[in-house]
Amino acid sequence: TFDDYVLLDGVKKDALGFVRGLKVPAILDEIQYAPEVLRPLKMRIDREQASGAFLMTGSQQFELMKGVSESLAGRIGILSLSGLSSREKDGIAFDKPFLPIDEYLAARRGEAVRHSPDEFWRRVQRGSMPKLCAEPEIAPLDYYSGYVKTYIERDVRALTQVGDELAFLRFLTACAARTAQLLNMSDICRDVGIAVPTAKRWLSVLVASGIVYLLQPYSRNIAARAVKTPKLYFMDTGLVSYLCKWTSPETLENGAMSGPIFETYAVSEIIKSYQNAGMEPPIYFYRDSEKREIDLVFELDGKAYPVEIKKTASPNASDARYFGCIKSGGGIEAMPGGIVCMYDKLLSLGNAKTIPIELL
Repeated sequence: TFDDYVLLDGVKKDALGFVRGLKVPAILDEIQYAPEVLRPLKMRIDREQASGAFLMTGSQQFELMKGVSESLAGRIGILSLSGLSSREKDGIAFDKPFLPIDEYLAARRGEAVRHSPDEFWRRVQRGSMPKLCAEPEIAPLDYYSGYVKTYIERDVRALTQVGDELAFLRFLTACAARTAQLLNMSDICRDVGIAVPTAKRWLSVLVASGIVYLLQPYSRNIAARAVKTPKLYFMDTGLVSYLCKWTSPETLENGAMSGPIFETYAVSEIIKSYQNAGMEPPIYFYRDSEKREIDLVFELDGKAYPVEIKKTASPNASDARYFGCIKSGGGIEAMPGGIVCMYDKLLSLGNAKTIPIELL
């Protein structure tokens, strides 16, 4: 691990000798701290032609990918690792990415683990960090306090010049309070007291760190997607709960943010299902000039599937009232959709079906 400063100092002095002496297979942790080894690694990989000889990990995606793209292009496979998914917590081997179709739901249903509402909200409030999942005696407050401090002091400083760390923490908290909402940069800047260019730079750090996911709007015109306002989602509901001071599952479930955090949890689980299958999530959100909205639209293999996410155990057909906005045409076939919710059964509701949250 290049967290070891003594080892790192030696590597920087003689990266070629270090790489030559590695016994394979080798795991190189926090590789972004030692970019000097990437070129010698390229030489050894080209010489030995051994696939899977080196596994490199890094917690700073921006710096890591910058070095890898320059030195190891075409010689490396990339895996994005978010926090643990619900499937991973339950030890479920099912590995297909989520899609609101009967074939997926039938297969997933066979391996689903049903949790009580109390246990579900405990999971949401606790989050998806591996250490918290492995050691239930650790309090989320203690863990995330250290996590945020370490993240700001180490990763943020490495990625951008943050002159005011308290202002960055306020920015992080302001973003968390707006999870599952349209990104309104001016609104955030006004609350935090920073300039828009600063906020954009800091937001890029959150995205590069895998803390935030920006969901793009759905449009048949791919170029149009890039210029419209995205929705902001945090990838870990435990971090949102900590930043917004929801200190227990009970207060979170009954609080003002329970709906957005439920939606955040669902979207992050869907994203993880694609990441863990080695795929980019083919998801967007729909919003038109009349403010008709659909939480998610999946566009895959020439088909579009609408999905609504509701924190309710009593879904009804009106929850899918805007699904008809997604129409066939332009090489895309509009398909029936689903309502992800707390209801525990698969049930047909007109042009949609209910999808229990544990089937993600």
